[in-house]
Amino acid sequence: MIKQRKIELLAPAKNLECGMEAINHGADAVYIGAPKFGARAAAVNSLEDIEALVNYAHLYNVRIYVTVNTVLKEEELKETEEMIHALHRVGVDALIVQDMGITKLNLPPIPLHASTQMDNRTPERVKFLSEAGFKQVVLARELSLREIAKIHQTCPDVPLEVFVHGALCVSYSGQCYVSQACFGRSANRGECAQFCRLPFSMVDADGKVIVKEKHLLSLKDLNQSDELEQLLDAGASSLKIEGRLKDVSYVKNVTAAYRQKLDAILARRPEYVRASSGKSRFTFTPQLDKSFSRGFTHYFLHGRDNGVHSFDTPKSLGEEMGTMKEARGNYITVAGVKSFNNGDGVCYIDEQGRLQGFRINRVEANKLFPQEMPKIKPRTPLYRNYDQEFEKLLSHKSAERKISISVRLTENASGFSLSLTDEDGNNATLALAREKELARTPQTENLRSQLLKLGNTPFEAQEVEIEFADNWFLPASVLADLRRQAVEKLLSVRTTNYQQEVAVWKPTTHAYPQTALTYLGNVMNTRAASFYQEHGVQQIAPAYEKEPVKDAVLMFCKHCLRYSMGWCPIHQRVRSPYREPYYLLSNDGKRFRLEFDCKNCQMKVKTE
Repeated sequence: MIKQRKIELLAPAKNLECGMEAINHGADAVYIGAPKFGARAAAVNSLEDIEALVNYAHLYNVRIYVTVNTVLKEEELKETEEMIHALHRVGVDALIVQDMGITKLNLPPIPLHASTQMDNRTPERVKFLSEAGFKQVVLARELSLREIAKIHQTCPDVPLEVFVHGALCVSYSGQCYVSQACFGRSANRGECAQFCRLPFSMVDADGKVIVKEKHLLSLKDLNQSDELEQLLDAGASSLKIEGRLKDVSYVKNVTAAYRQKLDAILARRPEYVRASSGKSRFTFTPQLDKSFSRGFTHYFLHGRDNGVHSFDTPKSLGEEMGTMKEARGNYITVAGVKSFNNGDGVCYIDEQGRLQGFRINRVEANKLFPQEMPKIKPRTPLYRNYDQEFEKLLSHKSAERKISISVRLTENASGFSLSLTDEDGNNATLALAREKELARTPQTENLRSQLLKLGNTPFEAQEVEIEFADNWFLPASVLADLRRQAVEKLLSVRTTNYQQEVAVWKPTTHAYPQTALTYLGNVMNTRAASFYQEHGVQQIAPAYEKEPVKDAVLMFCKHCLRYSMGWCPIHQRVRSPYREPYYLLSNDGKRFRLEFDCKNCQMKVKTE
């Protein structure tokens, strides 16, 4: 007997529309911002919208996770507790949290998931969280396959959530304080100012300029679409797409692309089973490089890689289309195998290393007629960052998700019975008391045709059985009404039978992996401090947001500029021509010192 593991594709939702389209396009679970206290302050949602999304999702056995993953001030705890009870009442399946103070509130029996903001990168941390009561753990983005596998081997029963697509933070999540230090906007409070996307110059100890005005902390976007099977084999159970600030066309395209990839794996790997119901069909061909991206990377999945950064621009490059051939009059010619469309957006990196772009008015074969003629050198690579035709497709209905049912029409002593059974084993049977009368013409195909008409319902019939002893006549209107009532009953049965996980939080006292917490523990309130004290932590410093630390490390980065420049003493063994320490200079005059922790393979960013 093969031991099966449920696998979920977890998609983001900025709002109700994005959430519903994520479900239509194949998500097994959706995460969405709470009315307050989510790590994307710009992506909050009303309780009414969350309830509507829950009701729609549960039809397909899709789970809804709500993010409450900021650190909380003392005065916010009571409001948070009330909000959590309200979220539980509307049927939310789990909360993604960062602040341990939440565990000390009077909670309803709702599962808690440990946010990546908790900096979950070791087996010891994941084991501790599981024993504390967390039902799923979101791992740090920086982990390799080997590190994920080690965590899974240590904690085989803990569902591990792994990011597979989208924007990357350059600092370990939950360990970035630079936005708070520079702008008074805390990433741990959902107000990140995107410091890492700014341009910097890098200078050495003597003031020599190493690099001038480049986006040295800006990373490419994650894309693990061709690594999903390896991630599952390493122990991932939830494959997470980043993007709670992304628009609906991104959600549609990216969710559909990963659904297709994942389905192909599940079809030949019976030990992995899908976590929700229904099958999505698309009216378009998903293509990941048509949605927002800064170029793609596997990040550190296979170890250190020099292709993780996006120094030239923090903006979307999009799809590589070809190269500029020549400019003539009011058009340019392009060498490439892909064709442009009228209205497309095109971008390129100019001679100064800056991103430039233009809109196409008209296309004639390989001739592009821009709104304004750009200054591009021949052989410059061209990218399409807005595909007019593709976006037009996605602006309409682009997917349909249907649950398979079998339909059985039989006769009984007093008339007829109609039975619907869905792919999850739910059943609805209705009896119709009616005097039987023989038909003059064969009825089987007419009856079958009528029973297949499931229209705008979430169902589609895979098989229809008609078991009559004779050629009985049933008026189309009568059968249509019976079918409609049976569908309503089956929907009701699905809602009633939906398995919502019950998780009662119980106090624990097992030892935390550390006995002392610095500002890196993000302890913002007395409830969080109490949690750690009960788990053996003897010294607890307040969160950076509460009490800034002089000379604090503001970012802990796996991305390393010394490695990017080719001067890593461990991996590349090349001596730098510049004298350390190195500094980053921002355009507003701020200066940041870089420290290289080779033992832990990290780069640290500090204020000077």
